[in-house]
Amino acid sequence: MNFNGKRVLVTGAGGFIGSHLAEQLIEQGAKVRTLVHYNALGSWGWLDSSSYKAQMEVIAGDISDRDSVRHAVSEVDIVFHLAALIAIPYSYQAPYSYIRTNVEGTTNVLQAVRECGVERMVHTSTSEVYGSAVYVPINEKHPLQGQSPYSASKIGADKMTEAFYSSFDVPVVTVRPFNTFGPRQSARAVIPTIITQCLAGEAVIRLGSLHPTRDLNYVGNTVDGFMRAALAPNVCGKVINVGSGREISIGDLAALIANLVGVNVKIEQEDQRVRPSKSEVTRLLADNQLAQELLHWEPGVTLEEGLQLTIEWVKANRQWYRPGVYAV
Repeated sequence: MNFNGKRVLVTGAGGFIGSHLAEQLIEQGAKVRTLVHYNALGSWGWLDSSSYKAQMEVIAGDISDRDSVRHAVSEVDIVFHLAALIAIPYSYQAPYSYIRTNVEGTTNVLQAVRECGVERMVHTSTSEVYGSAVYVPINEKHPLQGQSPYSASKIGADKMTEAFYSSFDVPVVTVRPFNTFGPRQSARAVIPTIITQCLAGEAVIRLGSLHPTRDLNYVGNTVDGFMRAALAPNVCGKVINVGSGREISIGDLAALIANLVGVNVKIEQEDQRVRPSKSEVTRLLADNQLAQELLHWEPGVTLEEGLQLTIEWVKANRQWYRPGVYAV
């Protein structure tokens, strides 16, 4: 992949996936501008501790503000749009904020891309838009099901992206990652939750529902998919799954992590962590054939390899986590 001299913008660059993507783009020779969420502390999220931050142009703003977005998008060649509200439990408490950020914010980015003549936009979807699998493996033609306010807001964002491509020829491709994990992931996600409880010496690992299955993909694999989507020919207007093609239940995942950490624990379901029954997505398993065909992409890091890398990172960065505390 040749990004030499390409002017790129990463929205949501202070977050988990966005920070990894911004760093990798610098390694590939891109001129990187990042949009991070403005806050009173002046924090750039994970970019604060990045060894690459001096090589980036960092803009603090808000994707729900059109002026912030227009300023960030101006004079770039490629836009990677990752900024979003992503926590499913919090979407039950504050659904309108998800509409404002995920739907309206994405529309602001699309409009700015259109007005500024950007060469390509890579829009971030999520496997949550599929809801519980009607069939597996899930390909891009699977029905979309808004089983949580979060997933509904992302469906809205995906459909606005589709509309701007169809109506205005905006050169946009939608990447639909399945469950990404790795260093820097929030404790709101299941893998850091399990790892931190194991490392804290908890005798009992407390989780939500144990039977749902997920397709888990290491962050480096996901970032590779984004970057390939930015350069691949004949992908504009398309939606492309980026998933491993392997599923594992949450209960089995917890047992696997405990084994890798080297602890003997009991795994229990805790009521406060269980999602409403009709909202829980029970099964996700990616069909990644289209990514293989169009992007020449396949996951380079296995689940076990990715978990070991993540465990080692969490061991060295325990200050970011509160083991046993349910993070909404």
